[in-house]
Amino acid sequence: MIQVGSTLPEVDFGLLVDGEMTNPGTNELFSDKRVVLFAVPGAFTPTCSQAHLPGYVALADKIKAKGIAAIYCVSVNDAFVMKAWGESQNAQQIDMLADGDGSFTKALGLDKDTGSFGGTRSTRYAMIVDDNVVTGLFVEKDKEFSVSRAESVLEKL
Repeated sequence: MIQVGSTLPEVDFGLLVDGEMTNPGTNELFSDKRVVLFAVPGAFTPTCSQAHLPGYVALADKIKAKGIAAIYCVSVNDAFVMKAWGESQNAQQIDMLADGDGSFTKALGLDKDTGSFGGTRSTRYAMIVDDNVVTGLFVEKDKEFSVSRAESVLEKL
């Protein structure tokens, strides 16, 4: 599993911008800036839609006021699902990154097999990344939801 002090692996994401598919890479998204990244097991799922993403939507201004250039949400979903989920959650200040084949999640060592839920998905986590280097890592255990919450991450900034 990735650790504090590690450099993020170079992976391309799916991101819909103005109706066009783009594929920004890790270096493009994380270099020369400080960002918060959080991951969810699946878009439109209960905890993700009722608490995880809404927390970041509600606290986006406060998080960015701490010197954060961008907030990224990543899930092992496609870019169309991520775009629709972000729109349904009024997440205009959050970039919804699709890790369609799970390559980023697997490279981090934060993948898990959910069986009939959807196969390989991401563990729920959040991280602070400064110029492509992980400076804070908050990984949830099993079905817990505490350390990756927006409120918890804001306290660490």
